[in-house]
Amino acid sequence: MRSMPEPKAADLDLIAVLHALADPVRLELVRRMAADGEVSCSPEYLDVPRSTLSNHWRVLREAGVTWTRAEGKARYMTLRREDLEARFPGVLGTILASATTAVVGAAPADR
Repeated sequence: MRSMPEPKAADLDLIAVLHALADPVRLELVRRMAADGEVSCSPEYLDVPRSTLSNHWRVLREAGVTWTRAEGKARYMTLRREDLEARFPGVLGTILASATTAVVGAAPADR
């Protein structure tokens, strides 16, 4: 299996992180990880095509916002909260605190 690029904590770039968090779907994924911990690659609460969702996960991973754990064919993502807080103190918390819960693609019952 090929490895998935995940930057080291010291290599996290603020612009890449902010870009990753600027999309409403990716922000919802991060909100859920912040609340629930590890999530699967195909969360039930989003009505987004699988290929689009895969791209969102890639952007989050390559920006250093998430860790990806492979288990067979399944992938599980975890928020890199400690790394982000150490590199950019308060940024993630501020963004999550000001994020709205109504996100494009989120199931109506979850809004």
